[in-house]
Amino acid sequence: MPGLLRGVARTAAIAGTATAVSNRVSRRQAGRWARQDAQQQQAYEQQAYEQQQAAAPPPPAAPAPPTMDDKIAQLKDLATLKEQGVITEEELATQKARILNS
Repeated sequence: MPGLLRGVARTAAIAGTATAVSNRVSRRQAGRWARQDAQQQQAYEQQAYEQQQAAAPPPPAAPAPPTMDDKIAQLKDLATLKEQGVITEEELATQKARILNS
């Protein structure tokens, strides 16, 4: 019986060691894959960001301030609207002040 017990103990020790080694190898491999995936994801995000920046149109330029001719034309349009009764005297005065102050 001692020979049988010793054989069982030896088998258990070998199986336990093999399991421990196998688990360690699996964890190390999983860690490598995780790092590799993280690097690939980072490279993908960087590439997507660069493509987005390249495709994005430049911001529109600020509109040029209205010239005196533009202001005069707007005032004439307002006077026409006032004559037609579309806007009141108060609205005309408000819009006139806005145009002249711009």
